[in-house]
Amino acid sequence: MEFAAIDVETANADMTSICQVGIALYEQETLIEEWRSYIDPEDDFDEINVSIHGIDETTVEGAPRLPDVCSTIHRLLDDRVAVCHTHFDRVAVKQAFDWHDLRHPRCEWLDSARVARRAWEEFACRGYGLANVCAFLGYEFGHHDALEDAKAAAYILNAAMRKTALDVERWLQRVRQPISGPRTGAKRDPTRDGNPEGHLFGEVLVFTGTLRIPRDQAGDLAAELGCRVTAGVSKKTTMLVVGDQDVRKLAGHEKSSKHRKAEALIAKGLQIRILRETDFEQLAKLAK
Repeated sequence: MEFAAIDVETANADMTSICQVGIALYEQETLIEEWRSYIDPEDDFDEINVSIHGIDETTVEGAPRLPDVCSTIHRLLDDRVAVCHTHFDRVAVKQAFDWHDLRHPRCEWLDSARVARRAWEEFACRGYGLANVCAFLGYEFGHHDALEDAKAAAYILNAAMRKTALDVERWLQRVRQPISGPRTGAKRDPTRDGNPEGHLFGEVLVFTGTLRIPRDQAGDLAAELGCRVTAGVSKKTTMLVVGDQDVRKLAGHEKSSKHRKAEALIAKGLQIRILRETDFEQLAKLAK
């Protein structure tokens, strides 16, 4: 059965700001086509994002806009299973296609992180990031290049299919079922526990800025998704959700202290994802 693995990189915390797309098409375990393109996001590049993937304004100079390549994306994803590692790439595709008023790809999405959590007990509750799972499997790749990350997600799915004898169709069913595997020993915040069955269990999330919904409601939503919600940014933080109006520097305003601390930790090599409230809400909707 054919499936397509996809990954995107973004210019800033707004998920509509796609600046690179990579798609790898497979027939079983055989790579039959690959495609990668820089995208002009028509948006500003945040230095934190640039420090992660190395793409900036000069890289995308003369690159196509998303509407210019949507036909290629449709051709590679339509009527196939689209594999990505966690829901972030799926959300970015939806948000960006909505922003440009483009037809969404007609595909069924499969999260390779959810596959890894069910295929290997070691990742049932934590450590299921793309780089960590690939290191465990002995697969080397150039992280934060869209095509390289797409191939890595495909490798995880193929490895899981070999291990479990479940094909793509059966994995689509399996990821909707409860996770089996040890859950003891997971450290939890005493104030806000994460749902162990949540898609994002193992993530440590902090909110900052002015949110459209009450902070308690946002915390409940994050906990239901599996996130451990904490009050402040630390070395354990993996995700920072920023109120939409606070996601960028505006005239006369600065990023919050939590935002600045997260960026400082990212600069030191910690893996913290920064996203705006709207994208977090979309992530939550798709994860249900």
